[in-house]
Amino acid sequence: MTDPRDIIVGIDLGTTNSLVAYADEAGPRLIFGSAGEDDVLLPSVVAFDAASGRVTAIGHEARAHAVEQPLTTVYSIKRLMGRGFTDLGDDRRRLPYAIERLAHSDGARDVAAVVIGERRFTPPEISAIILRELKQRAQRHLGPAVHRAVITVPAQFDDSQRQATRDAGQIAGWDVVRIINEPTAAALAYGLDRRERATIAVYDLGGGTFDISILQLEEGVFEVLATNGDTHLGGDDFDQQLIQLFTREIKEQFGLDIDSPAIKQQLRTLAENIKKRLSSEDLAEVEIGLGSGRTYRRRIERGEFERLIEPFVERTISACGRAMKTCSLTPGDINQVVMVGGSTRVPYVRQRVAEVFQCRPYTALDPEQVVALGAAVQGSVLMGVQRDVLLLDVTPLSLGIETLGGAMGKLIRANVRIPCQATETFTTFQDGQTKVKINVLQGERELARDCRSLGVFELTGVPPMPAGIPKIDVTFLIDQNGVLTVSAREQRSGQAAGVQIIPHHGLTREEVRRMHDESVAHAHEDMSAHHLIDVRTTLEFDLNKAEGMLRRFGHLLGQAERASLAEELRALRCYAAECTDAAALNARREAFNRSTIPLAERAMTAVLQTSGGVAGDEVDRPATASTTGGAPTEPAAQRR
Repeated sequence: MTDPRDIIVGIDLGTTNSLVAYADEAGPRLIFGSAGEDDVLLPSVVAFDAASGRVTAIGHEARAHAVEQPLTTVYSIKRLMGRGFTDLGDDRRRLPYAIERLAHSDGARDVAAVVIGERRFTPPEISAIILRELKQRAQRHLGPAVHRAVITVPAQFDDSQRQATRDAGQIAGWDVVRIINEPTAAALAYGLDRRERATIAVYDLGGGTFDISILQLEEGVFEVLATNGDTHLGGDDFDQQLIQLFTREIKEQFGLDIDSPAIKQQLRTLAENIKKRLSSEDLAEVEIGLGSGRTYRRRIERGEFERLIEPFVERTISACGRAMKTCSLTPGDINQVVMVGGSTRVPYVRQRVAEVFQCRPYTALDPEQVVALGAAVQGSVLMGVQRDVLLLDVTPLSLGIETLGGAMGKLIRANVRIPCQATETFTTFQDGQTKVKINVLQGERELARDCRSLGVFELTGVPPMPAGIPKIDVTFLIDQNGVLTVSAREQRSGQAAGVQIIPHHGLTREEVRRMHDESVAHAHEDMSAHHLIDVRTTLEFDLNKAEGMLRRFGHLLGQAERASLAEELRALRCYAAECTDAAALNARREAFNRSTIPLAERAMTAVLQTSGGVAGDEVDRPATASTTGGAPTEPAAQRR
């Protein structure tokens, strides 16, 4: 049995949903939430109280009330990770919640923050709330000693975005032992039991990002040959095409400009549901009430939806071509295409991938779960459980510095195997100069202005000499996480210095530590709020079960008894909406479950009489296990 202190879990921190998994000698497994084994996806949604800025809901509950609370419900935060306020552009206009530039005393950094009442939350802070929830899931399942994690990121995430992800993990209290690319994690899950030589393409289209990675698998070695993609392309863009269609037609038909945050949130939810419906059906009906007796109605066929999203799908196909070109492969050289990410459920996406790679995509693995499972496999490798797996990844983008005249001087090229390093020698341009300013860049363009600046830093402590005499070796190191560090050494004097790059749009180490300390200081308050969320989630599960049983077997009760149970159910829903005392709410939940026992017993008897044997799963008796952390009140009804 693996010691919980040694366990390294795998986390898929997604745009739409997040998951946590672990792997031991028996293989990788997902960790589910309080609602049972089907509760493995945690929606990456956080709701706040407008007045206090306190978290009021995470996951399913936050998403369920997003329309009523559009200004304080935050979703798609992954799209903001590691990006500056000026980078956001259209995202600021599309999102119903407010985003502004975070004020800094030095005035040099460009950090975006979500506005909740009087408080400001950076994207890593909000992602940390999701990661903290996943940590609590893991600790409930594996024990409180679990605190180490492998976290996945899109392959095309740059240094700033990777650092932001690591910061989020540290704020949440995780020891982030490794950052790995999502397609590579998926390949680990896919190829764990495959020993034959194969070249595979991992096509990863999630809610907000797209990656294509080409890997070679042989005897437990997973070598990434090339990667390409877009960190701002995904299912959210599919939704946005539907939203733009609705808003344009509403304006044409009714002369209405939709700028209400609540309606924006409602349209987003509607668009997402239509997208999912059109993945299994050929037609979807749309109906939006506009007030004053006006209603917008229309039908959307799958073909129309496919025409709307075609430009975005073709962008993914172009990236696939670039990735194959980088490693000098053709579609005929690819043995299998593994589909990853919820947006790959769209039939048109699968159709185009099959056409381009000239083979049927592999869809046996759940596209929304495979990344977390692969991250758990990598965790087991680092633990020493999996000893016959070797992961060889690459850096997604070129890394260099701004040279004289504003050119991009590339030191490390894209798709070079990591970890890797490169050294460049610099000198001074003024007599007596004791420091050198360097602009570190990431990107593929030839001019500095067309690349992304990771940060401008100064090398200090250079001995004063005539211009051109000092020789300063600057070393760029990309570690196994794809994260950059810089060191420097002046050759003549031996003066050495380590340099920490803080991106213009990133957090300093001091800020990360402060945010973590604040989360610890507010742990009791947060745990109380979290416990209330757990009780409400469990209660909703129980009420839904009771409603279903009442519909099927309510006729077995007397009229007065049936009416009383229905009224009790209605009253408990109303009470739950207002109650903020988790213990009181849980007590009401347990009392209600006891009141449903007569109905459950009569239903069980009826099923047995009808079938003449064991009822099996015909009747789901409401669970009465306590969620307060103690023993179940009725062991026979404990839910797993």
